[in-house]
Amino acid sequence: MVVIIGAGPIGLACGIALKKKDIPFIIIEKGCLVNSVFHYPTNMTFFSTSDRLEIGGVPFISHGVKATRREALEYYRRVKDAYELPVNVYEEVQDVRGTDGAFTVKTSKAVYEAEKIIVSTGFYGIPHRMNVPGEDLPKVKHYYDEPHPYAGLKVLVVGGGNSAVDVALETYRCGSKVSMVVRDPELKPGVKYWVKPDIMNRIKEGAINCWFNSTVKEIREDEVVISTPEGEIRLPNDFVLAMTGYEPSFALLEMLSLSFEEDEHRTPVFNPETMESSRAGIYLAGVVCGGYNTSKWFIENSIVHADIIAEHISGVSEKAGTGV
Repeated sequence: MVVIIGAGPIGLACGIALKKKDIPFIIIEKGCLVNSVFHYPTNMTFFSTSDRLEIGGVPFISHGVKATRREALEYYRRVKDAYELPVNVYEEVQDVRGTDGAFTVKTSKAVYEAEKIIVSTGFYGIPHRMNVPGEDLPKVKHYYDEPHPYAGLKVLVVGGGNSAVDVALETYRCGSKVSMVVRDPELKPGVKYWVKPDIMNRIKEGAINCWFNSTVKEIREDEVVISTPEGEIRLPNDFVLAMTGYEPSFALLEMLSLSFEEDEHRTPVFNPETMESSRAGIYLAGVVCGGYNTSKWFIENSIVHADIIAEHISGVSEKAGTGV
């Protein structure tokens, strides 16, 4: 049997690829089905068109050219049901022992014997922290759902990527007094082309205040201290929405005793021809392959990992005569 850790789109794709080869498996997910997609902002629209998000040959028809979060959640539920994928949600992997062909996977609910393991845990579960005083105050949010709770309040959005831009515009249009802090001299190049003119015009006209080349120095109950090129400023504040990005579960990868490249992204070592990690019998799929470089792999360009892994496991099992 194969244990797949993570029930995101790529984890589901791995299950489908294994099922097509009659290889038994189970998918373990510490949160809900496609947990990362669920935690996206309520009104989020994907950068990719709906057809690019398809897995298993199941058509994804959306009302617009680009799918919404709500449509994606419904779609991946349909995919799971269509293929009758065995997914255990709200079950967390706590320990993995053994070697290739004879792993023991202990979770919060059970113990599984597995010949192979696939890690497809994504990256949305652990936010990048700013590591500043006051970051643990209740007013600081690393996840954003919708703008209504911040209506009429003073909001500081931290970050210069798509999430930060979406949050700034949504809260602004809901009546918040919005400011932004961006550590770089400009917004990230990957900001959605149909949104960038909107945010730049709001900044230019002063509707949204933005400090570039700046960082948050300290967060207090009623204000935020910001370091800017012109010096330190104190900004009255009710909420800090830290859209500073997310990272893979390095704790899980370390528990699995996987090796990492000596690069700035802490990229896990894997064979791109098989997706097998540095530990025999353990495979990597999806965003987790990029380490801190979470913008390298997306749903649409990492779906191929599923077929690569299934093909390799199938070939290995045939040579060994085990059938997994």
